Amino acid sequence: MGFTLRRFLGVTPSRALPLLPFLLTLLFVKSRGESNAMDNVATERLAEESHRQDSANLLIFIMLLTLTILTIWLFKHRRFRFLHETGLAMIYGLLVGVILRFGVHVPQSISDVVLSCAVNASPATLLVNVSGRFYEYTLKGEVSRGKGHQVQDDEMLRKVTFDPEVFFNILLPPIIFHAGYSLKREHRLHPGFAFIGTVISCFVIGLIMYGFVSFMKVVGQLGGDFFFTDCLFFGAIVSATDPVTVLAIFNELKVDVDLYALLFGESVLNDAVAIVLSSSIVAYQPTGDNSHSFEAMALLKSFGIFLGVFSGSFALGVATGFMTFTKLRDFPLLETALFFLMSWSTFLLAEACGFTGVVAVLFCGITQAHYTFNNLSPDSQDRTKQLFELLNFLAENFIFSYMGLTLFSFQSHVFNPLFIIGAFLAVFIGRAANIYPLSFLLNLGRKNKIGSKFQHVMMFAGLRGAMTFALSIRDTATYARQMMFSTTLLIVFFTVWICGGGTTPMLSFMSIPVGVDSDQDNTRRNTKHESAWPFRIWYNFDHNYLKPLLTHSGPPLTATMPACCGPLARCLTSPQAYENEGQLHDDDSDFILNDANVSSMYADVTVTTDASGSRTTNHKHSYATSSGGNPFDEGLDQELSMAENEVAIRGTRLVLPMDDPVEPPTTVTLHGYLF
Repeated sequence: MGFTLRRFLGVTPSRALPLLPFLLTLLFVKSRGESNAMDNVATERLAEESHRQDSANLLIFIMLLTLTILTIWLFKHRRFRFLHETGLAMIYGLLVGVILRFGVHVPQSISDVVLSCAVNASPATLLVNVSGRFYEYTLKGEVSRGKGHQVQDDEMLRKVTFDPEVFFNILLPPIIFHAGYSLKREHRLHPGFAFIGTVISCFVIGLIMYGFVSFMKVVGQLGGDFFFTDCLFFGAIVSATDPVTVLAIFNELKVDVDLYALLFGESVLNDAVAIVLSSSIVAYQPTGDNSHSFEAMALLKSFGIFLGVFSGSFALGVATGFMTFTKLRDFPLLETALFFLMSWSTFLLAEACGFTGVVAVLFCGITQAHYTFNNLSPDSQDRTKQLFELLNFLAENFIFSYMGLTLFSFQSHVFNPLFIIGAFLAVFIGRAANIYPLSFLLNLGRKNKIGSKFQHVMMFAGLRGAMTFALSIRDTATYARQMMFSTTLLIVFFTVWICGGGTTPMLSFMSIPVGVDSDQDNTRRNTKHESAWPFRIWYNFDHNYLKPLLTHSGPPLTATMPACCGPLARCLTSPQAYENEGQLHDDDSDFILNDANVSSMYADVTVTTDASGSRTTNHKHSYATSSGGNPFDEGLDQELSMAENEVAIRGTRLVLPMDDPVEPPTTVTLHGYLF
């Protein structure tokens, strides 16, 4: 017996015809529902596998950091100084990269279907219609130049490759903020080396590289376009120094404070100048069809962009630092959390406004260290210091570990021997053109000269690090940028391993004294006679007006402002300022005798003892403003010239005369200057 419509439906064919559309619709909906259910199951399975893979990738970096920390402990315990923690993190990253590149192969999935489609250009987004369901795909770049199973292996390597924006928005802000927040007054910024030196280095490197690129074009060793603006951009990104390795060794060996301050003061501003300079070079757009031709107006416009972006970022960072004042002293956890969020938001606010977050967060950190820190509760002061120090340590080591991994995980490396040789030569010459001529010019106006040995060490300590890597990896879409990135990696490896590891032998070769007591050295060099008049004017204005206005430390405004401004001074002076007027809250002025007409409060404590050991104490407090004819300023100048038997501790000087037990009663005078 065969299958008939009557037997299936139980009705005659004439009666079943009206039911056919309903039956077909029911079958279609049922099949589509089953298809959707299968798609949902497959999607959930892929999402779970992707989550598991991402967790494994993050675990790799956590294990790298853990291994690095344990090895750092071993090195510090054994006092090994030939390799810094950053160089060690790079080595571990290289080893993991080799394993992932050559030792791990992902089996090809049978369900993968590869369809080829010839297009002239790669669209930014792709909209695909599959049976009435639309899917949107975003372009990430070239997947692989290989075939077959290599595509699967490259997919695994891409999983351990982070979006460059992760470095700029998450990893760089703690590093830059910590540099500003930990800035001490003795570590003065050096705009000469940072601004003029970075610009000189950029153009010297750019010109040398343009000569090498032109030669490469002649001999046929260049596989794509490489313009003069690309050479200048390369000069800008490799001019960003990061002597973290050298500074760590200097701090451990207690190298001369002047040398430490020169390197630290240069590196703090150097990164900020380099990123603004690179942005200005990218913004160079002459009129006409050739966007790489020279045009004076376009050059002036780029220079204006440089000044505008830097000054705007500077103003935004300082303003945010001024506004970061909390009233949560009774709740240290909330106070620390608010301080942290306000600091990080400075970077994002600057980027959202079209400025540079690196410059903004740097000066925000400097401002908060100088002003906001004094308003925090003692618990919050300790917490913020430890928090940003921890974030800086983890972020920096993570970046250096990722550098080593990227050498093998990045899919579009372009290694050109001629370009690499030219880059190393250009970096060396650019650093020399930065240090030696500027040191000569600065020594013309300095009493504390930058010696030739210091200049040689500064030349040797021009390491490249996190900022150079972040700037180079941010854009690798073109042939020129890919070759820059690959060469930059090699430069960072060489400077961190060779220059960083050779710091201790270099100090010995140059006979640089180590084990110097930085406290006594700061006392010796931070006197009025060693300070330039602009610094003295600024310190005077800052300690007499800004700090009393923005913090609870320093003398009350009622003691520093003219008498005619008494009502305004009383209105602007907080009650805490009167309570704390006898204390020094400026934690970054440790071991410094202030060097200008900035003595706004003067205190004498005289202790007299006799042979029996009894003593009497006399207290006398006097306030003085910065107006002319100040007798306390004259007394301060005379006392600063006396160095015999004097010890300076936190702005308090103890004059200890040589006494004899048989002599008359001994008098010890303590002079306290509160700034």
